[in-house]
Order: sequence, then structure tokens, then C-alpha cells
Amino acid sequence: MKAELIEKSRTVTDDATFREVVPWHLPVPVPVSGHPCKSRLRLVMRGVCVLRCDNDREKGDHRNIGGIERPFTFNSLEALHDAFQADMERMLE
Repeated sequence: MKAELIEKSRTVTDDATFREVVPWHLPVPVPVSGHPCKSRLRLVMRGVCVLRCDNDREKGDHRNIGGIERPFTFNSLEALHDAFQADMERMLE
């Protein structure tokens, strides 16, 4: 079984803002994360990534808000998307 791309989208909010969502379902769990999801969710404003949720083999699940990286655990892609959406809405207010 190969990695399965679930979605690849870029939504432009205005001339200076867009969000990008790229989640994958992997055939085996990501070692540090313990789940079979690979993700990259970004909010970019005026050319700067102000919010990013992703994971990798060394750091596991984490999110960056305003340049500060913190661990971030999620149980499903739905939960990750909901948390990203809530963070994004707060930042756009």
C-alpha cells in the first residue's frame, strides 16, 4: 500500500492571505507520532507563514504559531483540521 493523498487545497482569503491543506494517510504510522497521518496545514499572511500544523519523523506532531513551535497531538485528521480551523479563525479576527 502506498501513501494516499487525502486532499491538496489552497484557499485564497484575500490578496494577502491563503491557507493550504495537505493531509496524507500513510501505510504505516509515523514513528514519533504513532499514527498513520502525515500533514501540512498552513496559514500565510503577507508572505509569512503565521500558522503551521505538521509532523515529521524527528519532531512528531507540532504546530508553529507566530514563529513559536510547540508539540501538538491529535487523534484524527478531523481533530487536526478542527484545531487548525479554530486557530486560523482567531488569527483572522
